Amino acid sequence: MTLNPIGFRRIGPLAVSEAVLPPIGQPGLPVVLLHGIGSSRVAFDAQLRHFASDAGGRRWCLAPDAPGYADSDDVPDIDSLTGYVDHVIAMLDAVEARQVDLVGVSWGGVIAARLAATHPARVRRLVLADTSRGSGVDPSKAEVMRGRGDALTAQGNEAFAASRAPRLVSQDAPADLVAAVALEMAAAIRLPGYGQAAAAMADTNHTDLLPTIEVPTLVVVGEADIVCPPSEAEVLTALVPNASLVTIPNAGHLANREQPAAFNRAVGDFFAATHDV
Repeated sequence: MTLNPIGFRRIGPLAVSEAVLPPIGQPGLPVVLLHGIGSSRVAFDAQLRHFASDAGGRRWCLAPDAPGYADSDDVPDIDSLTGYVDHVIAMLDAVEARQVDLVGVSWGGVIAARLAATHPARVRRLVLADTSRGSGVDPSKAEVMRGRGDALTAQGNEAFAASRAPRLVSQDAPADLVAAVALEMAAAIRLPGYGQAAAAMADTNHTDLLPTIEVPTLVVVGEADIVCPPSEAEVLTALVPNASLVTIPNAGHLANREQPAAFNRAVGDFFAATHDV
């Protein structure tokens, strides 16, 4: 019988997917995965199953819904990206995880970068996947991002998600994946949480912060990502002092969803190469 390693727990206001195979004992340093702005913890099911397995190193994995998303509680007082970092740190404190391997996708990667720069003792290794310096790099992109909450209100969850989902995968992605991404987005996002996240993203420009990250860092990008394209991944790799870049073929913005085996292999190889740090 194949064990299902993915369980569920609440940690403060956060709903968290947790993966660990028995014997639990001392699960060790966890892998923490942070989702994108239109997503939720379920986007990491393939990563949780892999990294908790024998092939993935039987790692303890935690993937929270961000505040105001999916099954997590609303936290109306969050008014900056640092507020999201603070909730991740509180989760780590609650589970007594002094240090983690941190993986962030898209908006989650922006949160992960801020956390690694401002709490360096808490991060052993960092993975920035299909992400950016923040929408504040470009005033026009920041303006569009600030309007996301109004767009969600005007269109409703289902129509909004259906319009966004095709942009998050490559043109060759199977229709069932596009449909799954749309359904998951529609179930994950709501106000005020989505509007808070968009405002935080619009206010963020990490150009000057990324060079302060000290931990080994892997930048991952789907070759067909049109949201955070390979050119932005190259900028991140140049700015972070100890960074390397892996491009995932036949993948768009959600490379971890569209090509999970290749994504997991890239992250696993990075973990193995930096095992002694």
